Amino acid sequence: MKWFILLSLLVHFFAVSFVAEAHVGSSGVIVQKQVGKYQLLISIKPPDVVPGTAQVTVFVEAGRVSSIGARPIYFRSGDKGAPTHDMLTRVGANRYEGDLWLMASGSSSVELSIDGPDGKQQVVVPVMALATALRDMPEGTGFGLAAMGLLLVVMLITIIGASNADGIVKPNQAPPAKLGRRRLVGMSVGLIAIVLILTGWRSWWNSTAKDYRNEQLYRPTPIHTSVRIADAQRQLTIQFDTTGFGVNRRKRRTLSYVLPDHGKLMHAFLVRIPGLDAFAHLHPNRRDTLNYEATLPPMPGGKYLLYADVVYQSGFAETITDTVDVPSLKVSSVAANAKPSDRDDSWLITEPMGVKVAAVNVPHLDNDMAVCGKPGASVKLADGSTMLWMDKPSQVLEAGKLYALKFAVADAQGKATPLEPYLGMGGHAAILRSDGSVYIHLHPIGTYSMAAEGSLVKRIADTARIFHYTEAVHFRDSIDAYITKLKTLPENEKNQLLAVSMPGMSHQMKTNNMVVFPYAFPRAGQYRIWVQVKRNGRILTGVFDTQVNESLL
Repeated sequence: MKWFILLSLLVHFFAVSFVAEAHVGSSGVIVQKQVGKYQLLISIKPPDVVPGTAQVTVFVEAGRVSSIGARPIYFRSGDKGAPTHDMLTRVGANRYEGDLWLMASGSSSVELSIDGPDGKQQVVVPVMALATALRDMPEGTGFGLAAMGLLLVVMLITIIGASNADGIVKPNQAPPAKLGRRRLVGMSVGLIAIVLILTGWRSWWNSTAKDYRNEQLYRPTPIHTSVRIADAQRQLTIQFDTTGFGVNRRKRRTLSYVLPDHGKLMHAFLVRIPGLDAFAHLHPNRRDTLNYEATLPPMPGGKYLLYADVVYQSGFAETITDTVDVPSLKVSSVAANAKPSDRDDSWLITEPMGVKVAAVNVPHLDNDMAVCGKPGASVKLADGSTMLWMDKPSQVLEAGKLYALKFAVADAQGKATPLEPYLGMGGHAAILRSDGSVYIHLHPIGTYSMAAEGSLVKRIADTARIFHYTEAVHFRDSIDAYITKLKTLPENEKNQLLAVSMPGMSHQMKTNNMVVFPYAFPRAGQYRIWVQVKRNGRILTGVFDTQVNESLL
């Protein structure tokens, strides 16, 4: 009964949170990039109400910088329709800050122009300009504005009445007998006019507010997720729900224009609740425009949270979510020898979140081991090697504080072992809050999609004032042919092709056995972190738990 109540509350909160949070609780963008001689750590916090201001912070970790300018560029209007750069303010030896207005919803980016003795460079950071919140006026401000408005109305009516009466009085003449009546008539006419104006204004305001709630306020694309058993295998189907596309333009998605990110059209993460003890990183195949399918690995049955990442040609990156019931399946020879539908699929079954501290080689909160003299944690991987969380600043982390999450791998003898590229990068990480309200798919370069960056960079280089899509079927078929080609290539050739198609995804680690992810936990709570690397041709997943408290500042 307790489990059922917990699950019901979780599913309810999970469903509600997506209406309020466009990126499942992690709306900010964090980027760590090497451009020329400059090493930059960039944080952009977009507004939750549009129009609104995005907060831009740039840490210069290496290089001599004299000035940094920033400007928003929307995909549709491109470089030709973008404003000039606003200069960021230097607030420290290596820190620059500023605010940028995002005036409309849609796929956008922030272009940074860096200038200094080490040369001129430009960086493009994808930012989703989305209205994700409703803001109520503070009660005190409302009363104050109402009092001032009433005063202005009274003064305006008085002025209208006076102008209608006193204006006919000539100098050095006695006022007419009907002067008071004219003043009263003028005030009455003025009152009626003001009431009509205010009534029309209120109607416009209510209509605008309704449009904001129903049209502009972002809601993730709905999907229907199901699991069926076919040939002794469980097949996951993710179907886009296009209901409402025809009557609400803001609900529409260019589903034929999905771009591959790291060579995959969709990255789907499955996590079993409530214990978060089963995890899968899958790459469903596109059956048609609306349907994606994947063969489930040998995971236990139960209820799972699903997070699926997709990127559209406009650079708009979206996480679509659902819950799905996975039926239990008896182990058979067919099931035991089944191959995943994608060779880059991976999964892990581990201990439930929050096991006791005395447990050995399993994830748990408040681990007190030391790594190189600093707090850390370690976990055994499937091939006998060990993954270590290095340089953890303390046992309990703080919400809103920027961290470099650093993980290293040592072989069975405790020696550093080199890592291989996994989907073109040094590693991947997925972070989930225990109630499912915060989710992020992390890369060493940051929290944004490399496909979105590539699309926006190409759009900025385009001289067209307005972007026009190519024919949908042709675009979709060309992407499917590209994906098919990637699947047939050896691993080295595939990674080389990915590197050529997305130069921005190159992010070399200084130590070949280590992967680092920049991230700031948005809320306090308990978090589980899955870190995925590749070694000797095998995808390995390490899992860590940590506690995050509210910031002390």
